[in-house]
Amino acid sequence: MRFSGSVLAITGGASGLGEGVARRAVGEGAAGVALLDVNDQRASDLASELGATVLPVHCDVRSGDDVTEAIGAVREKFGRIDTAVACAGIGWAERTLAKDNSPADLEAYRRVIEINLIGTYDFARQAASLMSVNEPNESGERGVIVMTASFAAYDGQVGQSAYSASKGGIVGMTLPLARDLAPVGIRVMTIAPGLMDTPIYDPVGGAELKDHLMGVTVFPKRLGTADEYAHLVQSIAENEYLNGESIRLDAATRLPPR
Repeated sequence: MRFSGSVLAITGGASGLGEGVARRAVGEGAAGVALLDVNDQRASDLASELGATVLPVHCDVRSGDDVTEAIGAVREKFGRIDTAVACAGIGWAERTLAKDNSPADLEAYRRVIEINLIGTYDFARQAASLMSVNEPNESGERGVIVMTASFAAYDGQVGQSAYSASKGGIVGMTLPLARDLAPVGIRVMTIAPGLMDTPIYDPVGGAELKDHLMGVTVFPKRLGTADEYAHLVQSIAENEYLNGESIRLDAATRLPPR
C-alpha cells in the first residue's frame, strides 16, 4: 500500500507525529490526506500550507459521533481510506497516592483511557468499516491501520499508570484486531515511539525537559523526529508482510523508574 496515489486519514494529524505523517504523505504524492484533529485552526493552517489534497476535519476522538462524522467527511471527499493512522493522544503523570496518601484523580485517569485507548479503537473500527469496501489489490489487501502506543507501554515510570495502561492496551489489541480484520484484507500494526520531539512535552517542562530526556537515550543521543515516525508508517504501509505486531521506535532506550 504505497503512499503515492493513496488516501490517508490521520487522527491528531495537525501536529506532532500526525503532522509528520501528513507531510511525508503529501511529499510522496498521496491522493488525499485527512487531518482529523480537535485543533481546527491548526488543521486548517496546515492544510492550507500542504495543498489541495489535504482535508482538515474536526474530530474529538472521545466522541463516537465526531469520529463517525469525520470518517463520513473523508468518504465524501476522497471516496475511501487506504491507510488509517491513529496519532491522537495525551500525556499524563500522577502518582497513585499523593504525598498525603490521598488517591489519584480517577477522572483524569479515565480521560487518558478515553482519548488514548478507546479513541484509538473507535477510529480503527470505523476506518476499517470504510476500508472493507475498497477494491482489493493482487494480494487481497484493502487497507492498513497503524496505531500509536509508546515505550511506556513496556517501561512505565512512576506516575504513568494511566498513560502506560492506555498505551499497553493499544499494544495488547494489535494482534486481535489484525486477526479480526484479516478476512477483509486489512492489516493492523502499532508503533511504540520513545522520546520524540513533539508538543506532548510542552505542558510539562518544554525545552528543559527535552534536554534532560536526551540524556536518557542510548543511541542516537537525541530525541526522535516526527519524520522518523512517519517513515516507519510508510514502511509498514508498503510492506504487506508486516501485520499484528508492535514495533519500538526508541533508540534502544529503556526508561528508569523515575
